[in-house]
Amino acid sequence: MPPDISLITLALLCLAALAAGWIDAVVGGGGLLLLPALLVGLPHTPAAFILGTNKSTAIVGTTAAAITYVRKAPIDVRNGLRIGLAALGGSLAGAFFAAGINSEVLRPLIMAVLLAVLAFILFRPSFGTAPALSGPVTRQRVLAAILIAGLGLGFYDGLIGPGTGAFLVIALTAILHMDLVTSSATAKVVNTCTNAGALVMFGIQGTVLWQLGALLAVFNLLGSLVGARMALKRGAGFVRGVLVVVVVALLCKLAFDQWIAA
Repeated sequence: MPPDISLITLALLCLAALAAGWIDAVVGGGGLLLLPALLVGLPHTPAAFILGTNKSTAIVGTTAAAITYVRKAPIDVRNGLRIGLAALGGSLAGAFFAAGINSEVLRPLIMAVLLAVLAFILFRPSFGTAPALSGPVTRQRVLAAILIAGLGLGFYDGLIGPGTGAFLVIALTAILHMDLVTSSATAKVVNTCTNAGALVMFGIQGTVLWQLGALLAVFNLLGSLVGARMALKRGAGFVRGVLVVVVVALLCKLAFDQWIAA
């Protein structure tokens, strides 16, 4: 636990972890809330430690959400694991290079990512709300999902991380023609693999605040369990609405920090 962290900061980080777990379980992208919270709450901590601690928290909630979805949602576990194994390798590679990331470049990178997500969702209002196509998908689409959603987004998750869950939902919906609930469920399986790969590398490099990460993981777990059940109950329209609200709110917050509060 960082020696200079106050009880108020710790409480706020726990609330951020709780909300991030809920967001991650519903649509992905909880790191877009927790990572900025860690950057603000631990301003003198190197970026590699922020990224590593974020992973130690996120993997617990994501794993719990994945188990919940696998038990109750109609997902293709075999393809999910194929994509997940590729994502595991990609995240290991990304985390290896993450030690060179400067915290000053994280905020603009996250903002660019958010803008891209928001534009995609707004210009495709029916995206992910139609029922998933029945029958097996082609081998070409599965291969594309392995390369893009697995290897590519796995590398991004290990290198930076925020928004990976949301990007996975979008990629899986677009490539494999899933509805948002099914793609969100599959994304949790893949995201668990990316978190595991990145956390292993951060652990090897010694850039994880384990005590803080364990505490935040408890709150992240609670949020994820509630979020997964709500997403399964309320369907694709609810997931899409949460995705839009989350992206807009976080974009506004980061823009405020970048240009007004600075």
